[in-house]
Amino acid sequence: MDTPGRRRNPYELTEETPVYVISVAAQLSGLHPQTLRQYDRLGLVSPDRTAGRGRRYSARDIELLRQVQQLSQDEGVNLAGIKRIIELENHVAALQSRVAELESALDGAAATMRQREAAVHASYRRDLVPYQEVQQTSALVVWRPKRQQSAD
Repeated sequence: MDTPGRRRNPYELTEETPVYVISVAAQLSGLHPQTLRQYDRLGLVSPDRTAGRGRRYSARDIELLRQVQQLSQDEGVNLAGIKRIIELENHVAALQSRVAELESALDGAAATMRQREAAVHASYRRDLVPYQEVQQTSALVVWRPKRQQSAD
């Protein structure tokens, strides 16, 4: 993941970098090139394309091809089911990423709130006495002013 303000090296290879031609991707995944083309047509694994429309697979694509093969061969899942599984896994990953973003934003907001609360508490006047609620009682107090005596 790129960090803001930092330029990424254009020659740096990541697992998303499309570098493998279809024949190499087929060897690495243990599948026939025609199978890779079929998976691309079905939208199971969609590699990047060159300017001449040639397919270029990344290490992540190769791993996905292996996963598709494992689900198909070992688990007996049909291609439509595999496509749905991949879509749901991508959706879960996107939701997990969003939850992480929201948790980070919440943590930042909570820290800001604590700082503001501390600033407010620091600004209190120390010569003031805190008000305490007087407990209610059922006693009744009557006050009558003294009557002034008239000077006759």
